[in-house]
Amino acid sequence: MGALLRRREIRKVTSSWHGPLTYCAAAMAVVALVCGLGLVVDGRTLMGQSVWLKPAKFAVSFGMYAITLAWMIAQAGRWRRTLWWLGTVAVAGFVTPEIAAIAFQAARGVPSHFNFSTGLDATVFMIMGGAAYLGWLMTFAMGVFLVAQRRVDRAMAWAVPLGLVISLAGMSVGYLMTAPTPDQAAGLARGLSLTTIGAHSVGAPDGGAGMAVTGWETGSGDLRVAHFVGLHALQVIPLVAIGLRLAARRFPVLSGAATRTVLVIVAAFGYAGLTGLVLWQARRGQALLDPDALTLQAALGLGGLVAACAVLTLAVSARRVSARRVAAPVSGSRAAHGSAA
Repeated sequence: MGALLRRREIRKVTSSWHGPLTYCAAAMAVVALVCGLGLVVDGRTLMGQSVWLKPAKFAVSFGMYAITLAWMIAQAGRWRRTLWWLGTVAVAGFVTPEIAAIAFQAARGVPSHFNFSTGLDATVFMIMGGAAYLGWLMTFAMGVFLVAQRRVDRAMAWAVPLGLVISLAGMSVGYLMTAPTPDQAAGLARGLSLTTIGAHSVGAPDGGAGMAVTGWETGSGDLRVAHFVGLHALQVIPLVAIGLRLAARRFPVLSGAATRTVLVIVAAFGYAGLTGLVLWQARRGQALLDPDALTLQAALGLGGLVAACAVLTLAVSARRVSARRVAAPVSGSRAAHGSAA
């Protein structure tokens, strides 16, 4: 009986979620599973990795994007119809053509990004570029309407816009990859017809030794790191707000809405700093796992600043909680004396 009630409650909650985005997330889960099967049964590789690894990763990322926005729209009290249309356009004009193009090129066994080998390849990449622009615009527009919502939870009221802003910045890193590399620019200036224009690597050609699963370059800078980190602020920052709210049930120091709000802002600052740090590192041609002394110093400085802000916030909150505990018995004692009198 309890399980049935829980299922009904879940169905009641999710029924208010944005339908197309929710179905899109479910479809991306199916695509990821199919691509996972391709990883096992199809031995073809591209740049040292299975041709199905990229569509599998994009399917997971798009699924997270879709379900997060579906949940955010469900929380909206105003402009629901406008948000519904914006979310629907994002599904139809961004996610669908992007994943379709990536899977299509994977099935052909050719690169989906920066590929100008043939007219078909160039057209596919241009479609992907147009879809990405549309996706950025739709996400920005949804962000505008989501930010303007009234929310009871102050921490979440800050988490949503901050997560969206950092996520949009992370999406924008993708456009840096489409610019010709210095060698490619020189070739174009000489009138050469190039098969590849753009790159995710800095300091070496794409396709070098890469990390497991992510494929991020281990011998050069990789812009995909900042792209990934920034993009998923959309999930991380709201999850921080949710985590703090749940933790507040056990830890009185987190009971104050102001404390949780400040901690969300600190977390967003740190996450934005991390995104900027890995972008700066990649732009200087450094692999994520091979930072130089300057990068390490910057990372330590950022981590120290974030930790100091968090500790200071918790210390102030702890003093307030302690002061309230001391004041409570005094107030109770005065009330008792008043009754006796």
